[in-house]
Amino acid sequence: MADNKEVDQISGTETTGHEWDGIKELNTPLPRWWLWTFYATCLWALAYWIVMPAWPLISSHTTGLIGYSSRAQLAKSVAEAREAQGAFLDRIEAASLEQIVADQELLEFAMAGGGSAFAVNCSQCHGSGAAGFVGYPNLNDDDWIWGGDLEAISHTIHFGIRSDHDETRFNEMPAYGRDELLTPEEINDVAEYVLSLSGSGEDAAAAARGEVTFAEQCSACHMESGEGDYELGAPNLTDAIWLYGGDKAAVVDTIANSRAGMMPAWTGRLDEATIKQLAIYVHSLGGGE
Repeated sequence: MADNKEVDQISGTETTGHEWDGIKELNTPLPRWWLWTFYATCLWALAYWIVMPAWPLISSHTTGLIGYSSRAQLAKSVAEAREAQGAFLDRIEAASLEQIVADQELLEFAMAGGGSAFAVNCSQCHGSGAAGFVGYPNLNDDDWIWGGDLEAISHTIHFGIRSDHDETRFNEMPAYGRDELLTPEEINDVAEYVLSLSGSGEDAAAAARGEVTFAEQCSACHMESGEGDYELGAPNLTDAIWLYGGDKAAVVDTIANSRAGMMPAWTGRLDEATIKQLAIYVHSLGGGE
């Protein structure tokens, strides 16, 4: 059928000889502009193969005439960024935390750098928004276990909590149930008293009994008022902010089995300028102290 070509009477265009159900295919040539565009793209592709890295080899690839490398370009960009930041980082490393906060330019840089460092190193435990999880403190609420001023936060970041560093912050709560220091009834009473400190206790008689036990067993760290002590890492029990849960079962479990959360020491892992930026950023989240 392909040899059965003729000129279409209506359009005056030669047919291809193909026909389907009485419909004949016209041999209409492509527009010139389309052909030239196609030829141009072919030439562009050929030029690209020659100029840019393109052809894979056994263990490498052709480098092209200009030797372009996206990795080299990235390395150059990173080096330029570090050079631009270098002056600020040197100033931050030489300045005290208070001096950085007082310098608006340094403060803005430290906040940006601290936020970035937090996302990379701290968000896995404290959350991307620093709201924490059960067992991981919320850094937005201005409730601090080991102190919330700039120096205290910096110290915590430097040396961690119960970490393997010699200067780590360390204190342990006794496991009053597991080690049989208190009976289950006494633990229940202390839990009721602890809950009553923040207005959530339900058994006044048990809380009254628990107050006596609390004074004997717990006040040395949590203070007689229950407001805690930064030096010992003893939480404030009066503010209804709970690290491991504030319902009766969670409080009983804490008293019976103790808690011993751990935070790594970042000194030696992060440079001094980064730790300062982190301290300033964390301090800003809850307003600090």
